[in-house]
Parts: sequence; structure tokens; C-alpha cells
Amino acid sequence: MRSDVLIVGAGPTGLVLALWLTRLGIKVHIVDKAAEPGTSSRALAVQARTLELYRQLDLTDAVIEGGHQIPAVNLWVKGERAARLPIEAIGADLTPYPFMQAFPQDRHERLLIDRLERLGITVQRQTELTGFSEQDGHVLARLRGPDGHEQNWEASYIAGCDGARSLVRETIGMGFPGGTYRQVFYVADVQAAGPSLDGELHIDLDEADFLAVFPLAGTGRARLIGTVRDERAEHAEDLKFEDVSERAIKHLKVQVDTVHWFSTYHVHHRVAEHFRMGRAFLLGDAAHIHSPAGGQGMNTGIGDAINLAWKFASVLTGCAPESLLDSYEAERIGFARRLVSTTDRVFSFVTAEGRIADIMRTRITPLLLPKVARVDVAREFLFRTVSQLTVSYRGGPLSQGSAGHVHGGDRLPWAVAGYEDNFGSLTLMNWQVHVYGTARQELVDCCKSLGLPLQVFDWQAEYEAAGLTQNVLYLLRPDTYIALIDPAGMWETLDRYFVSRQLKPLMPAH
Repeated sequence: MRSDVLIVGAGPTGLVLALWLTRLGIKVHIVDKAAEPGTSSRALAVQARTLELYRQLDLTDAVIEGGHQIPAVNLWVKGERAARLPIEAIGADLTPYPFMQAFPQDRHERLLIDRLERLGITVQRQTELTGFSEQDGHVLARLRGPDGHEQNWEASYIAGCDGARSLVRETIGMGFPGGTYRQVFYVADVQAAGPSLDGELHIDLDEADFLAVFPLAGTGRARLIGTVRDERAEHAEDLKFEDVSERAIKHLKVQVDTVHWFSTYHVHHRVAEHFRMGRAFLLGDAAHIHSPAGGQGMNTGIGDAINLAWKFASVLTGCAPESLLDSYEAERIGFARRLVSTTDRVFSFVTAEGRIADIMRTRITPLLLPKVARVDVAREFLFRTVSQLTVSYRGGPLSQGSAGHVHGGDRLPWAVAGYEDNFGSLTLMNWQVHVYGTARQELVDCCKSLGLPLQVFDWQAEYEAAGLTQNVLYLLRPDTYIALIDPAGMWETLDRYFVSRQLKPLMPAH
């Protein structure tokens, strides 16, 4: 039994990896030891950058239609709304999706599974990886099926998307340094009423335990996420909603009618020492885990999958050397480390104890945040960071050149001029060139000879406002990040980029 890539774990990270690869003609086998997809979930937020990238998989509209757009964040102190941060107004000029999308992970997984099945790929359930080894240019894995029978499975690569307790990570002996938060997290999906059930995100700053109300699709539906640290945390498995609900009812004025689901869990903050060893790769929670602050976890795992998928496809179809796969860790591990550090600082601030911490949370933050939100640069930075628009591969092995404030490795700035949206061509899962203004004829001819799609946009003021520069060559990677910028728009620069890295545009395997 053989596939190009064996994917272990069918959460969002593994499913997106399987979808991307299958769309590019790569043969995948995806297994999960669970009997069925999750019916409950912790991950909720789908950030703007993920929605942008999902256009390549034709998933964006389905996620938006099936979820709920969160337009603003509200901070509460002493039972009253103390500050409101409007997300929509901040991101309107930056992305087609200037909001945080609430789309529960269980529904998210079902959508991904449905799209995979349409392509003829079925997740092999109740199938567990028991071990693997690397042999003569391939991976030989042992899989135990639902009947307990073990079979060998051969693959060119194995992708560990198998969560915080990853057997793939354990098998390659990869360290997973970090720690565990002492707080116990709880999640409750409820049917409720009250002023904090208005479709926006509400966070209570009164106490050193985190508490937030996230809106869900449907009237009066919400998810409560909070922490407890006192003696109740010592018996997390025995906690019930009644043990933690008083604060939400009192401080955020939540009138709970029905509790649909309640769960408790511990959270870690860890990053694997490496994301690759030989033919084994780590993605998502197998590679990095952190606090839920900012709703970054699932989005980061999906970003891992999209970054690695086109590189797998390039190598497996002979469009790139094996060394291209080294750029996965080079590009993703730095971001994961910064993310863990940032979310840890935010969570530590929100949950810090003591009089000074209380004053900072309940008095200074509600006063300061609205003022910061009125400063264009500050609020744009805040939105870009949370939405993951700032994720960049500057300085990476595939990034070259700059023009103005935009560098190789950055996300392409979004702009709409008249009826033309420059993200329209980004549904293409391949390399492409953008020129805003006029493309030299030699460049047109070079793109044709290389098999590179070339998009030329008539120069408009909107492109300049977005940060793009006239007549510059922008080479976009298959994951839509900018690979190369040449201010002179010369065909020789483009040709040298591909030749020096031994790269070719993607050619579907089948």
C-alpha cells in the first residue's frame, strides 16, 4: 500500500494539507485514530488571512455563510461595557475580510471532509499509526486498522498532524520544550440572552481569570471561554458548568437558558525544536501549541499546511529539488516561536494577579485601548497581527527584493481599482507574475516561455495607496506570498530566480 504523502491526523491542519495536495494531483492517504470527526471543539476563530488563502480551495464563501462575522471586541469592567474596538472599520482597506469569523472547528472539519470526499479521498477512521522508519528514499509506516490488524504503508513523506501528543514527533525523537499553564480552561456552548449576546466578542477584565463570550451563528447562541485557578482547578475533571457560570452571569449579564456542551482542559505553550527530520514533518499542534489568546492556533496549523503542500507537490512532480522542503521549517518555525511568545505575554497580562495587575486591567486598559484604536498606525498594526496579515517570510530562502515598504516574503497587498480586485487571480494554485502598470515585452515573452501566468493591471491610485509600486515585477508563489520583487521589471531577474533555485511552475501529477 503506497501514497505520495501519508497524513496522520484529520483535524483542520491534516484535512487542508490533504485537500491542497489532492487538488494538485498528489496521492495522499489520511488516517485518524478517532472513530468519527469531532462533535465538539475548542477552536472557533477563522482569521482574515485564512479566509484569503481559502479562496484557492473554494472554501471561503462556505465558511462565511456557515459561521458568524465578529465585527467588534468589547471590554467589560464592573458589569458594564468599558470599551469597544471596531474590527470592521480597521481592516476595511486591508483585506476583503475585515472581521473575525466564528466557525466552530467541528463544522469546519465537516466542511473540509465533504470537499475531500468530493475529490474521492476518504479519511481512514479508527486507524492508528503505531510506528514508522525511513528506508531507501521513502517512509515505511505501520498502521493498525479498526479490526486490530496491522499493515505496512509506504510513502515518500509522512506529515504529523496528530496533535499535541504526536506519535510522529515522538518517533523522530523531537524535543517539545515549553510548559503548561496552571489555569484550567473551560468551554461552554450555550443558548442565552443579555447585552453581551449582541453578535460581538465580549471580554471581562474584572478578575485574574480569563472570561470571554464569543458569538456563534444563530440568535442567542454563544461560546463562553474562561479559566479557573483556585482549588477548583485541582479537580478539573469534576467541574460542571454550574461551578464556573456565576461570574459570566453576574459580570457579563449572560442569562443562560441551555448548555449544549461543556468541557475543561489544560493548555500548554510549546514549540518543537525542529519541524522536519528527514522525510517526517510536523504541522499544527504537533509542532506548536499555545494559549487560545487571539484565536491563532487553528489558523497557524492551516498556514503550516498551505506552506508545505505546494512544496511537497513541487518536489514530487519534479518541479523543485528536495532542498525546497528545508524552507518549510525556515519559514514557519520563527513565526511559531513569536506567536507562542506573544500569546503567552497577552495571556499572562490578562491573568496576572495583584493590585497593580488589577489596576492595569480594569482602569488603564479600558481607557488606553480606545485611544490607541483612534491612531491609524496602532489600530492597523493590531488588526494585521491578530488577522495574521503580518505573517511574512522576509529573509527566507525563497524571498528576494523589495519595492517601497513591500518585500519579498510578504503577503501581497490587497487593492481594488474600479471593478478589478487584484486578489482575483490568487485562486490559481501556481506561480504567477503581477505587474501594476506596464510590463516590458521581454518580460511578457519570458513568462510565456516559463509557463508563468502574467497579470498586468492598469496603474491606478488605489494600487499606490495599498503599497504597490508602478511597473515593478512581483513574482507570487503558489501560496500567494511574494517570492521576488524586481523594481526594474527585468525578465533576466525572473529567469535567474527560477534557474538558481532549480524551480519550475507546478505541473499536476495526474
